[in-house]
Amino acid sequence: MKQHFEEKNAQIEARFLELKKSPEKVKSRLNLSWSNWGFGLETLADSAARLQKAEVTFIELHGNHYGTDLGYKVDETLEILADHGLRVSGVCGMFSADNDLSSNRAICRQAAIDYLRREIPFTREVGGSYLLVVPGAVGRPKAYDDMEFERSAGTLGQCADWFVKHGVKGAIEPIRSAEISFIHTVADAKRYIEAIDHPGIAHINGDVYHMQSEESHIGEAILNAGDSLVNLHFADSNRCALGEGSMDVSTIIRALYLIGHNQEGRFVTFEPLGPGGDPYPAMYGKPDKPKLDALVHDSIRYFRECEESVLAE
Repeated sequence: MKQHFEEKNAQIEARFLELKKSPEKVKSRLNLSWSNWGFGLETLADSAARLQKAEVTFIELHGNHYGTDLGYKVDETLEILADHGLRVSGVCGMFSADNDLSSNRAICRQAAIDYLRREIPFTREVGGSYLLVVPGAVGRPKAYDDMEFERSAGTLGQCADWFVKHGVKGAIEPIRSAEISFIHTVADAKRYIEAIDHPGIAHINGDVYHMQSEESHIGEAILNAGDSLVNLHFADSNRCALGEGSMDVSTIIRALYLIGHNQEGRFVTFEPLGPGGDPYPAMYGKPDKPKLDALVHDSIRYFRECEESVLAE
């Protein structure tokens, strides 16, 4: 007897094999990117050199404009990335208790608005196509009250026009309940997007690590996200380098091809942060360069080997 997840795997595989009968739909490979905030306190030039060596062509930049005098400068950033053959996929928005869209403290919601006012135009100026938005504070799994959803949607809705003005996709990321108090699944993200009801906030940033905790089946969730999925964060089941856990990479790849994710402006972005309840401290860590070099090299190589194996079936 097949287990339920095996039955879903088989259905996705059958659909993928049918898709391959149209060679043009699988001609382009998935665009791979890397989220650099998990590298800790190292220079952007060092991070860019590491990605170039691993033949990564896109980077998801740390959204580090926490104040008017903080964060990456546009001209300097573009120069560093050009020197290493990198383009920006998008920007990883960082939302803590200090700039929480759902906070019951008005000053924190205002901080979130001010943060987006800085980060959205920066995303466009460096060539990014999306800005990741988390509806509540990461690292705060306990709810303030039963009005978080409404406060968050209302606050982000005030910023929605800016996304359209600058041509940036607002991408909502569902996160596991161990790290955030609401919006845990693709279905939750869709409901949140519908509540805002604005073309500036119409996309989803998935994360396989969170999906394995909150979704009944990752491949099925990807299919449910469909064209709204602009980016998918990737790590193995233990949130470490790909190949060190038990993530079903092949089924995920098949699902991504089924939704046409192998197109320009859609990305698979690696974000192996290691296990734990609150990943944000990683951005302030002292980088272990040899370890990070191996992390990038091994993850990219493993993914590409899996992708080619799937396509050769």
